[in-house]
Amino acid sequence: MKPIRVLIAKPGLDGHDRGALIIAQALRDHGMEVIYTGLRQSPVQIARAAVQEDVDVVGLSSLSGAHNSLFPKVVAALENEGASDIPVIGGGVIPAEDIPHLEAQGVRKIFTSGAPTDATAIYIKQLMNRETRSAPEKVSHIGIAVENIEQSLAFYQHTLGLEVEAVEEVTSEQVRVAFLPIGETRIELLEPLSDESPIRKFISKKGEGIHHIALEVNDISKRLQQYQEEGIPLINTEPKQGAHDSQIAFLHPRASGGVLFELTNPKGEQ
Repeated sequence: MKPIRVLIAKPGLDGHDRGALIIAQALRDHGMEVIYTGLRQSPVQIARAAVQEDVDVVGLSSLSGAHNSLFPKVVAALENEGASDIPVIGGGVIPAEDIPHLEAQGVRKIFTSGAPTDATAIYIKQLMNRETRSAPEKVSHIGIAVENIEQSLAFYQHTLGLEVEAVEEVTSEQVRVAFLPIGETRIELLEPLSDESPIRKFISKKGEGIHHIALEVNDISKRLQQYQEEGIPLINTEPKQGAHDSQIAFLHPRASGGVLFELTNPKGEQ
């Protein structure tokens, strides 16, 4: 199987190439062939180089603030060269609010300045294998740590008007759980059953309150494998048994700025 060929380019008048060179080296470390066009390339020059070099992907880097104009022009130039099938990805100093515009203009993926370099390489591999990662299906539930479910229910049942769907114990987590549906998601009240429960340790340290956000996925094992390859810190590297006979796994809060995220694969979809 031939190596993936990637063209890395700096469109416009941007005079700094350190970031582009770092990405280029990271891609080479993943076995890719990288063609770097250098600084101050026009969109037409980039598109023609991509065609001449017969690349699989074009990667654009910008620190100048002109990405909203230049990145779409590269996409258009590739189309004019009859090479609209070559995907364009981008990175650099790009504000989050600009991402929807760029993706709407045909840029396949934007990597912000905080993205690991390996994430770009892994995305390109997935793109070439037609295995790009889909977003989670929905917010499955919001977990809230409480000292006692019965005492806490008064607010949720009588003040908010929610109904209890089910109450069960999850032995693996030493926790008692009450589910209260709200729209397509649920509130999950978590009561510790022992001093060894993670919920007891959470309450002892931070008090009662929001413990985690659970995201429903249908490919939990594959996602965990991909996250490990990307160096994303995980609490669980393999799925384990959760409530409602689901499979669950937790990402480490270091991965998301201090927020504890749980992945949950519903019963019957493992």
